[in-house]
Amino acid sequence: MPYINLDAIDLKILRALQSDGRLTNNELADQVGLSPSPCLRRVRRLERDGFIRTYRAVLDRDSVGLGLTVFVEIKVEKHSRDNARALQEALEAMPEVVACHMVSGTADFIAEIVVPNLKVYERLLTERLLTLPMIGDIRSNFALTRVKSDGPLPLTHLKREAGGREAVVDCD
Repeated sequence: MPYINLDAIDLKILRALQSDGRLTNNELADQVGLSPSPCLRRVRRLERDGFIRTYRAVLDRDSVGLGLTVFVEIKVEKHSRDNARALQEALEAMPEVVACHMVSGTADFIAEIVVPNLKVYERLLTERLLTLPMIGDIRSNFALTRVKSDGPLPLTHLKREAGGREAVVDCD
């Protein structure tokens, strides 16, 4: 694992912002035990160094009419770098695909798709996914209940070593 230049206060800032990205700088400073100016400098550094990628609102899927979540396992036809890249680009361009991962196992990709209902998914499947020439097989898994979604990243694997360096905690 590469050297990660985070101290205990940086980790507190990251945890607090993952929990509530709308915190004002003063509220954040109070939570992490800093005055506002040093807190803002740290947040700006975390943004600049890529630890904080963006801020956004997490919408309630049902409230915005996206009541169906489908996990789609996709196998690439004729495995090649070009086919895999073309599929990645096609999936990235579909707004219904909210997450996608290249995986090992029986599928090559797993895409999380959100749509209003089964009829809309059927249309997406037949008119857009199945028309992609690089797809060899598709298996759809429908979510019955969302147990956890959009959770914060765990940061407990980071611990302080002597000298202030971050290290990975073994999970044995």
